[in-house]
Amino acid sequence: MLYTLSLLNIAQTTREKKTKRAKTSKFDHFFSFGLVRDKMSSTSSSLLRVIKNVVSSSSLRTRRSTSNSRSNLFNRRIQAMASSTTNPIATFDTTEGSFKAELFMDSMPLTASNFIDLANTGFYNGLHFHRVIDGFMLQFGCPNSKKNGAANAGMGGPPPNSKFTNLATKEEITRDAREGCIPDELTAKISNEPGTLSMANTGAKNSGGSQFFINTVHNDFLDWFDKSSPSAHPVFGKVTEGMNVVMKISAVETHPNDCPKKGVMVNSITIA
Repeated sequence: MLYTLSLLNIAQTTREKKTKRAKTSKFDHFFSFGLVRDKMSSTSSSLLRVIKNVVSSSSLRTRRSTSNSRSNLFNRRIQAMASSTTNPIATFDTTEGSFKAELFMDSMPLTASNFIDLANTGFYNGLHFHRVIDGFMLQFGCPNSKKNGAANAGMGGPPPNSKFTNLATKEEITRDAREGCIPDELTAKISNEPGTLSMANTGAKNSGGSQFFINTVHNDFLDWFDKSSPSAHPVFGKVTEGMNVVMKISAVETHPNDCPKKGVMVNSITIA
């Protein structure tokens, strides 16, 4: 069975019709400081100097206190952000360079755990990107793609009846007996934005296994919660470093079947 993006021709047509410009938001922060001016009259110059010194000293202490307070608040926010970032990071070492991706263990634990198991056991080592469509996505993960351009690339998956552990729940999951597929995890509404890792499937229920694709544009019509097309591809990660490498791969010359003419191999995927 061909593991691919379900109804690709429909998806590509839909994509062409739904070209959108990415919207960016800019948040500008303005800080205003009040300036108090004291006008004094009929005061001796010596008394005025004393008052100015007191005011200046007090103002300096206030500014220092305010600055320290803001700095401490900023540091606490950074520390909180760092402590909350507990998702695993996958490092892809490819013949075109390296890139990193966060795996959404917090929101997509079953799918992320399946990927981590395959990566840790060396399943992905030495495989090629067997399908590259510039302006769309890169597809990877078929065990039949050890030889670039193999006729059956895109039709393989994990060993049937193989097992892995859901690292979030500690539950043991058994891949199906037919093609090593895993249950669909259609829970988190994460869109197929540029740089996201999304499960490839046949369009049938529970038909995802080892193959996935990396979006190079926003393919929102592939979202499982988008009803504009029957495609349902759950996102389980996102590139955090080396997106330039991903885009470099997306621009390689390909055959009419979208297979790169010059193979792009993943040497290894390591999890940290």
